Amino acid sequence: INQTLLTKDRRAFFIGVLDIAGFEIFKMNSFEQLCINLTNEKLQQFFNHHMFILEQEEYKREGIEWEFINFGLDLVPTIELIEKPMGVFAILEEECIVPKATDMTFLQKLHNQHEGKHPKYTKPKISGKSSTNHHFEVGHYAGTVGYNVDGWLDKNKDPINEAVATLFAKSTDAFIAHLFKDYASESHARGKGGSFQTVSNKHKEQLTRLMDTLYSTCPHFVRCIVPNEHKKAGVIESSLVLHQLRCNGVLEGIRICRKGFPNRIPFQEFRQRYQILAPTAVAGGFVDGKKASEMLLDAMQLEKASYRVGTSKVFFRAGVLGELEDMRDERLAKIISMFQAYCKGYLMRKEYRKMCDQRIGIAVIQRNVRKYLFLRNWSWWRLYTKVKPLLNIARADEEMREKAEELKKLQERFGKEEELRKELEEKLTKLMEEKNELFQNLQSEQDACADAEDRAAQFQKEKDKLEEQVKDLSEQLDDEEENSAEMAETKKKMEGEIDDLKQDVEDLESALKKAESDIAAKEKNAEQLQDELAAQDESISKLSKEKKNLEEAKQELEDQLQEEENKVNHLNKLKGKLEGEIDEIADNLEREKKSRADVEKVKRKLEE
Repeated sequence: INQTLLTKDRRAFFIGVLDIAGFEIFKMNSFEQLCINLTNEKLQQFFNHHMFILEQEEYKREGIEWEFINFGLDLVPTIELIEKPMGVFAILEEECIVPKATDMTFLQKLHNQHEGKHPKYTKPKISGKSSTNHHFEVGHYAGTVGYNVDGWLDKNKDPINEAVATLFAKSTDAFIAHLFKDYASESHARGKGGSFQTVSNKHKEQLTRLMDTLYSTCPHFVRCIVPNEHKKAGVIESSLVLHQLRCNGVLEGIRICRKGFPNRIPFQEFRQRYQILAPTAVAGGFVDGKKASEMLLDAMQLEKASYRVGTSKVFFRAGVLGELEDMRDERLAKIISMFQAYCKGYLMRKEYRKMCDQRIGIAVIQRNVRKYLFLRNWSWWRLYTKVKPLLNIARADEEMREKAEELKKLQERFGKEEELRKELEEKLTKLMEEKNELFQNLQSEQDACADAEDRAAQFQKEKDKLEEQVKDLSEQLDDEEENSAEMAETKKKMEGEIDDLKQDVEDLESALKKAESDIAAKEKNAEQLQDELAAQDESISKLSKEKKNLEEAKQELEDQLQEEENKVNHLNKLKGKLEGEIDEIADNLEREKKSRADVEKVKRKLEE
């Protein structure tokens, strides 16, 4: 098909075939399964949009009484969970640029961001009995899928090897070279040297372009069903087939077909095709299409529940149009049989008249033969047959004179026509020469026009490519701005927490100083008491008891002082950790600003 439709001009229409595997739900699901399932999620949303949403919207546009049915086909939450800001891909991108990030830190951020907050995200219960414990689960259209994040950061940062891609681009196999044609030019290699694009980001961009292409086309869907998992002929596993039908939306399509009106025909086509079932229902002359269709439907005596009349079409429930086609076929068979009977009758009547004429002709021939046999020996008849040729000779002379005069006129006329023919031949020769000159000029103009069109097509391709690059860079810039804003908010929040911690530390230091002054005062009192004890021997026993009480109070104060010192040490450690995190965030912010500046430079360069 593509070879037949091949043209040098820019094509406005094309026929494309998209073949993709379905949802993948294995015992061990990794980064690859998430990308494939995201693609299927978007394609399923595209299918649902055309099969269910547009179907019901058309009912409303046509003015049909219809209550909008929610088939639970909204796949936006799952798609946003994966590819929107602060989604799985966004957090994975962030972790790929954060120093000392691991798969477990990525998983912890996922749990902190989405656990209990997003309806499609769940944290599975860790079970020691299971050999494949999933780290997180996502609710897809086909069911809940558990994913294992081991090795995700390495897989996402795994770029294509430029040397290998350039080698494939120079392959002698045309198909392999076409797959890597973007790496054939040296400018591509130089352009890619200063930037780094992760696998998830590239997958998201390619998927966005694919969906833009699909939404600009008129799609037709083919659903492939696997009958069994053993690759055996004639074996159908009912549960497997039913699960596939439920996952790919076929059952929902059947359900809406039963509830709705899947067959529809414009008024003019309906009247033209089915007026044969009720030829007298619509009077001659101009009749409005809707009114004519209603009159035909009433004459056919169809049930009111089996059809609806819109503003431009007639809608039928499943199976009703097939019944109308059967009735039309029966009516056409009856009409054709009657037509054949009339044709056969006409042909037999014509044959009968011919046979009657032949009978009369035979009688005339017989009569003339009898008369000839009777007259052939009569003397007068013989004399007549001999004189008759002589009468024709006299007439022949007159005819010869007339023919001679006519020949002379024809010769004069021929001479004039010969002169006219020569003049016309000369004019024709001049016109042919002019035609050849004009044809050569036209050919040269066509060649110049073709060259101009080729150059225009090439310029248009380059323009489209540059616009696509600008669009990609704009999207990257938007993502970077969103990440920068998020980082700024996080930094502001951390600075507020640090200020609070500094205030707590100051309060604890003041409390510590106050406790030390109390201890000094208590020690001074103890020394005074000891002096008084030495001076007053009589109250030694009483003073000993007071001294013991003071020592116990001192011990309690020392314990409290030790606890306060431990708290201060703990706060100092926490302060150092927070200062390290602030430094790390500041480094990331500087890196983001640098990358944003690079993007703006590239953008300005492209705009120039």
